[in-house]
Amino acid sequence: MAEGSFPMLMALVLSTLLVVSCIVIHYEALRLLSIVIPVLEIAVRLRVLLVVLSCFVAHTVEIWLYAISYLLLDLTALGSLKGQVEEKFADFLYFSATSYSTLGIGDVYPTGVFRLISGIESVNGLFLIAWSTSFTYFVMNRLWPLHSDPADDDRRP
Repeated sequence: MAEGSFPMLMALVLSTLLVVSCIVIHYEALRLLSIVIPVLEIAVRLRVLLVVLSCFVAHTVEIWLYAISYLLLDLTALGSLKGQVEEKFADFLYFSATSYSTLGIGDVYPTGVFRLISGIESVNGLFLIAWSTSFTYFVMNRLWPLHSDPADDDRRP
């Protein structure tokens, strides 16, 4: 095995674990929502808001998972962040959020194995955001016909 290939192999293994963990977190969050939303005795608009907020929480947990991984990897000196960094956890969190969302501003950039992991994080985030979007659409499609505006009720004879 070449000298430089071990860190990349480790990055692939870690990336795989992160992707699988995020998919499981997301699946479980959406599965729980699909059980809870139909039986909640609250207004339709609150159910839709619950879905959106829950998806946002799931994405936040996943971003934090990547950020913690970057922090731990930084301690091993296998990779780091360069650019406008202050050597604080907030830098890893910011970088993770911009990678996950595929925003990639560029003021902070990865070196070492962070490059591979951040690329995979972007693909993972893109997929999970799309999954949340389609789930939200599905829920709204089912709930929207139930939605009534109280103002409409006042105008009926």
